[in-house]
Amino acid sequence: MAKTSGTTDGLAIRKAAVIGAGVMGSGIAAQIANAGVPVLLLDIVPKDKEGKPAADRSAIAKGAVEKLLKTDPAPLMLPANAALITPGNIEDDLAKLADVDWIVEAVLENIEIKRSLYQKLEPVRKKGSVVSSNTSTIPLATLIEGGSDSFARDFVITHFFNPPRYMRLLEVVSGPKTNPATVAAIEAFGDRALGKGVVRCKDTPGFIANRIGVYWMQAAVTAALDLGLTIEEADAVMGKPLGIPKTGVFGLLDLTGLDLQPHVDGAMAKALPKGDDYLRIRRDFPLMQKLIADGYTGRKGKGGFYRLLRDEHGGKTLEAIDLKTGQFRPKAEARLESVEAGRQGLRAVVEHPDRGGQYAWKVLSQLLPYTASLVPAIADDIVSVDRAMQMGYAWKWGPFELIDRMGADWFAERLKAEGKTVPPLLAAAAKAGGFYKIEGGKLLALGTDGKHHPVLRPEGVLLLEDIKRANQPVAANGSASLWDIGDGVVCLEFHSKMNALDDQILGLLKQAIGIVSKKYKALVIYNEAEQFSVGANLGLALFGANIGLWPMIEGLVNEGLATLKALKYAPFPSVAAPAGMALGGGCEIVLHSRAIVAHAESYIGLVEVGVGLIPGWGGANELLERYTLEKGRPGGPMPPVTKAFETISMAKVSRSAAEAREMGILRPGDEIVMNRERLLATAKAHALAMVEGYKPPEAPVFQLPGATGRTAIRLAVDNFVAAGKATPHDRVVAEALADLLTGGKDADIEIKIEEEALRKLAAKGFMNLIHTEPTLARMEHMLETGKPLRN
Repeated sequence: MAKTSGTTDGLAIRKAAVIGAGVMGSGIAAQIANAGVPVLLLDIVPKDKEGKPAADRSAIAKGAVEKLLKTDPAPLMLPANAALITPGNIEDDLAKLADVDWIVEAVLENIEIKRSLYQKLEPVRKKGSVVSSNTSTIPLATLIEGGSDSFARDFVITHFFNPPRYMRLLEVVSGPKTNPATVAAIEAFGDRALGKGVVRCKDTPGFIANRIGVYWMQAAVTAALDLGLTIEEADAVMGKPLGIPKTGVFGLLDLTGLDLQPHVDGAMAKALPKGDDYLRIRRDFPLMQKLIADGYTGRKGKGGFYRLLRDEHGGKTLEAIDLKTGQFRPKAEARLESVEAGRQGLRAVVEHPDRGGQYAWKVLSQLLPYTASLVPAIADDIVSVDRAMQMGYAWKWGPFELIDRMGADWFAERLKAEGKTVPPLLAAAAKAGGFYKIEGGKLLALGTDGKHHPVLRPEGVLLLEDIKRANQPVAANGSASLWDIGDGVVCLEFHSKMNALDDQILGLLKQAIGIVSKKYKALVIYNEAEQFSVGANLGLALFGANIGLWPMIEGLVNEGLATLKALKYAPFPSVAAPAGMALGGGCEIVLHSRAIVAHAESYIGLVEVGVGLIPGWGGANELLERYTLEKGRPGGPMPPVTKAFETISMAKVSRSAAEAREMGILRPGDEIVMNRERLLATAKAHALAMVEGYKPPEAPVFQLPGATGRTAIRLAVDNFVAAGKATPHDRVVAEALADLLTGGKDADIEIKIEEEALRKLAAKGFMNLIHTEPTLARMEHMLETGKPLRN
């Protein structure tokens, strides 16, 4: 894998090992490999049918690596990263740990098995190497009991969340004997190399996220039963209105596995101190036990609270279980006024008198006071707790933020009125005006001393949300804003729905080019939404087409072409910093920027063919230019044309920034950042490094194959249509794309073609296609279903 920004430079960890090749262990090994770090993956020696050691003594670890390459979503950012994982076994290969800097133990949650392994590690590991356990239930003090002082100095808990590539939280627990340098090395590596949001926890049961998350699930399930809600209603309330993923609680149990829940519940109940409120609310759930016994263990089994049935004709039916009868029935739409009230805010939900409102209040009135009672026992500050729930359970707002959304004083008063206990920290928040406040443009959080203190960011972290609290935008409209981020750099932020590109975004980008040219040094294009941009506003284009506003559509195409051309040839450096999806027009903005600093989880591609179009803003030209300049590519005009045609016609989207580099979207000098919170600072630094002596690029001149290349592509497309792998309209779209990439009807291999001619071809091809009924049908189907139409 190409080296990523902020991986192992300056850190002690240059080689790692993971012991335990199960789902979690192999996933952790994959993420270490994604960081470009070699890692050993060890497991036990398997037995054959006769109980003897198997012929392949490392078969378990080898099988785990093979499974990594087949799993979807992919644990590896590139399949080639698997080469960094060396499989082995703990009987033959422990001596290899002598040159390993970090050993991660991810074996069964059995204290005797873990301690036995630690005894084997001690004589072979490198002096000062870090040893950590991925446990989620066993205290650190219990794990190191009876071990040496040197082992205790080098030992921490590193609790990853599944799947390790995609879940951002890494909980780190140290003990009184742990060397501070050990903790610092792990936190730095987890942050910069693995891209984790590292949260330091106390050595208490469940640490932070699971202590609260397990309580939440227990409270949500029992309250749904008590109030007679259906699982669809419960999940609708415990989802979007609370800023929780749409799985809600029953869907989450299906996702994580119903069979895991009894083990987690039992371990938590055993570890918690007497009198903990979890012990009061927990109860047996016979229906869940029956589901597990019948093989309904969730999505990994035959289903769980929900199941998907397929008939012999390929039809699908989603069913849900009736909590009263225990029988499956067709999934129903949840119709609760309280869910709709969520648009007015969380307080409107919990004050609503229907079953959903009662349910939300019953869960939150137990969960949130419980959480407040745990600080500082589980963490030193409320920010750590909120971050843990946001990154570990994908909540939009942490528990203390949820209280503030209702009003800490209102929440405390309602608890009092109902005779419920108000924890001291909550009482202090009610008195102080909330858990969070903004003063002088800075975010403050309530401490356990009853006072508000500044929320400090780690060195190298720059968040646009912090800048926006303290400043007014340089320029803004309804879809985008321009922010001064210091040192002569401005940031263009999109904030339309899904960051779909419209005339306002193009207008502000055009305005920004003028502003930066006169007053600033560089431009960064970045936002902190889930997606960088899903492309041009398809609904706006379809609306215009349906009422015949062709000049409006053509004007938008031409404006996009002119604006992105101005971005490319601006007299200052521009850096695109995508994270999440950068599709269609979003990809074209990335391609026209003079540098790219991408978050590792960036999914970039030109996907216009999915709606019957071709890239209209010059994206195809940019890919073609990149492929023409690639080192080691065979000579002649056809190889780059063929590669560009394959990439665009198949609507290829990178499954990581590393894959975007392989696709040629990222160039050799572009950067990949593992930690999302470090993206803006890295992009800003990259832009500033380009300022001195910066010159706009020279416009490329292409030599394209013309009719000969176009005929070759058309013959290949005809074969796909004849084989049923492409539709007649696929052929129409492919011909428009081939015409663009081969230079148009007048192109010839001996004639040089300027970039501007290709831009005009792109606009012409786009407009021709949007006039066709099959393309309009594809656009409408995509808007209605989110899926491409094959017509």
